[in-house]
Amino acid sequence: MRVLVLGAGAVGGYFGGRLAEKGVDVTFLVREKRRRQLAERGLRIHSVNGDVQIQPKLLVAGEAAEPFDLVILTMKAYHFAEGIASVSPYVGENTLLLPLLNGFAHMEKLQQQFGADRVLGGLCFIESTLDENGDVRHTSKAHEVKFGEWDGRRTSRIEALAQLFAGARAVFTPSERIVAEMWYKYLFIVTLSGLTTLMQAPIGPIREAEYGRELSRQLFSEAAAVMRAAGAPLAEDAVERQMQMLEAQGYKMKSSMLRDMEKGLPTEADHLQGYLLRLAKQHKLEVPLLKLVYHNLQVYELKRKQQL
Repeated sequence: MRVLVLGAGAVGGYFGGRLAEKGVDVTFLVREKRRRQLAERGLRIHSVNGDVQIQPKLLVAGEAAEPFDLVILTMKAYHFAEGIASVSPYVGENTLLLPLLNGFAHMEKLQQQFGADRVLGGLCFIESTLDENGDVRHTSKAHEVKFGEWDGRRTSRIEALAQLFAGARAVFTPSERIVAEMWYKYLFIVTLSGLTTLMQAPIGPIREAEYGRELSRQLFSEAAAVMRAAGAPLAEDAVERQMQMLEAQGYKMKSSMLRDMEKGLPTEADHLQGYLLRLAKQHKLEVPLLKLVYHNLQVYELKRKQQL
């Protein structure tokens, strides 16, 4: 099975690299600058779960290639339109797409573009970033991808992917409840990214400060209320479960959104917090803390653009 990974950043570089390390036929679709960097230096992963260096197969948008069997989408949400345009020529009649973006704003667009039957549900858990050399730095034990059919069936193509991923030095887990798991991941990441960017701090100090846990619970509750109104299958104790997950995070844990802010990069605010705010308006729900989080991110974006 031939695999195309859209992007060779902190997520695509890591999971694609682990598959290539195993011997899977993986090609990375990247920009020209990233291709030069990877061609010269190789794809290097520095990980608490073991380092690896490979010389990856590379493709730049517009270059000729046969359709792939599986396309794994790992671009940032603000590169979504560009990413879909670049990957489209490599999607054939039997190509499956596995998006690992956070949230749900992208799913309808993917299904409209490629057909609902070709788009799987997917998510990942990893704390990683690119360093100044373009190497992947993976700093926590978690490194898992979950994938599945929207209706929860364990189909032959899910079995085929499970076999393809088996033995890689990362965790690839087929799920029969992928839609629910995507909502839970969205709930966690929209809160974690919201808190850490609002406070410009890792989660440890936020928890320890006087109102940290109270504000965390409030943001979880606001987001969960919006998601339930939109039909998300969240359990009654969803917020309590999320609070427990937040407590389990390492003291220095930062969201990828905060890491992007620290580098002066764009954020996925519109895709994550902004999408929830649009749903809140549709369902006439008041979400004051979510508004504050999003406003902070908008101010950051305005300042960033003015400095360019």
